[in-house]
Amino acid sequence: MNWGVYEAAIRRWEAVLGRPTPHPTQPGNHGRPVLAPAFVEHLMGLPEGWVTDLSLPRTAQLRALGNGVVPQQAAFAVSLLLDDLAALLHTDHQPGREVAAA
Repeated sequence: MNWGVYEAAIRRWEAVLGRPTPHPTQPGNHGRPVLAPAFVEHLMGLPEGWVTDLSLPRTAQLRALGNGVVPQQAAFAVSLLLDDLAALLHTDHQPGREVAAA
């Protein structure tokens, strides 16, 4: 498949995940291509089959994926929050500093 301007990014993501990128579309009930849940699952960095192995219709799989969280983004957000917490705790315990009660 020709990914055009996204080729380099697709190949990097394949290297990170250690598996090839699935085709982005699949035949729909009406014969025209529709978005493939396996492609969305892959782009989100989820394990293969995390959602697509469930016995759900395609639209329910896409809804679940759309309402899901990208694990790498969640991990980054938690790390930022933990850094902020560590900074707050460090500030709170410095001698001579008083912390106002909330």
